Amino acid sequence: MEVGIILLVTGIFLGYLLRNHSRILRIGSKLTDGAIFLLLFFLGVTVGMNEKIISNFQNIGLQSLVITLFATIGSMAVTFVFYKFFFDKQ
Repeated sequence: MEVGIILLVTGIFLGYLLRNHSRILRIGSKLTDGAIFLLLFFLGVTVGMNEKIISNFQNIGLQSLVITLFATIGSMAVTFVFYKFFFDKQ
């Protein structure tokens, strides 16, 4: 846990120091995208190897769809309210 926090703080500090170097930002962005894609790939591999998840995939999929729909609708509703309250100056 401490290592993660130290790495995060170090990254923030380095990002602040290097914020005006566009080449480094482009490289960092590509590395971040690559790391995210690798993590998603290995997450998929792990899910595919888990027999419980695969055998209940139909139920899990339906629950995931319902949760996703409600989360999206809720986010849109809250965003709309905040927009009307804070940004809509009519």
